Amino acid sequence: MTTRQATHAGSWYTSSRSQLDSSLNGWLQAVKPSEIPPRGVSAADVDVDGQLGYKRTQQAGGDAEKLSLPVDGCRAVIAPHAGYSYSGPAAAWAYATINPEKHKRIFILGPSHHHYLSGCALSKCQKYATPIGDLPLDLDTIGELRGTGEFEDMSLSTDEDEHSIEMHLPYVRKIWQQADIKIVPILVGSTDFDAETKYGRLLAPYLADPETFVVVSSDFCHWGSRFRYTHYHAPPAAPTQLRSSSTLATTTPIHMSIRALDAEGMSCISFPSPAPFVGSNESDTSTQREVVPDAKSASEARNVWNDYLEAHHNTICGRHPIGVLLAALEELQRRGHSSECRFTRYEQSSQCLTARDSSVSYASAFIRIHSASS
Repeated sequence: MTTRQATHAGSWYTSSRSQLDSSLNGWLQAVKPSEIPPRGVSAADVDVDGQLGYKRTQQAGGDAEKLSLPVDGCRAVIAPHAGYSYSGPAAAWAYATINPEKHKRIFILGPSHHHYLSGCALSKCQKYATPIGDLPLDLDTIGELRGTGEFEDMSLSTDEDEHSIEMHLPYVRKIWQQADIKIVPILVGSTDFDAETKYGRLLAPYLADPETFVVVSSDFCHWGSRFRYTHYHAPPAAPTQLRSSSTLATTTPIHMSIRALDAEGMSCISFPSPAPFVGSNESDTSTQREVVPDAKSASEARNVWNDYLEAHHNTICGRHPIGVLLAALEELQRRGHSSECRFTRYEQSSQCLTARDSSVSYASAFIRIHSASS
């Protein structure tokens, strides 16, 4: 039996069972339903620690819905995959929305960082190890997917080199610790719109099953010269790429430009009601973005998401797994199902104040699916 080892334990996160379990417990317990923004309010406009120069918006038009945890009907999440010291707390805001009682099969869609793929690939392992307990793979489902002829196989080295799936395994094992679950890891390559349509249609029948849950692995903007992405926008000026020698007006910090850029992307895939980014001062247009058209369905969300990526080239590493999920939701919509995607958290690894700085953004979301008969 081939086991994928927890190759990033001890570096990206602790290899100590007790320490890891304690960290996961602490992060999950820190999630407060009262701090999840209501529908219509952007998670990027919520003040996480009171020091970032923006505020929780009470006037952004959000409804009065109060979520309880876990979230009823939650069938998928989007969550980050950086080292746990950076993104572990943010990821908890996705995982805390999950009710683990009904699920038997967990799909994990992660982007390929090291191995080039034009499509998607499946693991050849039978088990994935984590410091808090192993996770068996759903060999029957993997066999069905392999039988379509549309998936490549990952080599063991490719499987173990990739972190985007592994960083979710401890959370998956923790949330479903009392459940008899199996996982279906899928490595997603540089898929185009048509390929994402194909894979979405292949996965839609599984997602329609209430016993299936989907985890989509993605960080958001990777900003800085080391990422070769220095997009900056201070309306009404046109967007530009900054150089290390660039000088900026202090009224528009770089981290607020990044926040607005990410907020626009989050708005694209927040449906049925996307949330505008308000910023620290509603009268200060320098930190506001043009709000995308209302995405009232998964299909419309998918289209505006694709347009957003083409327009801004935001370095969202999980953009293709997100695209596959949206394509699956679009197919379910065609079959009469409705769905909702809502962001619960937005954080940045650091504040960029000069063109020499860098940061990575982390966003968490949950997806609810309502069956055609409900």
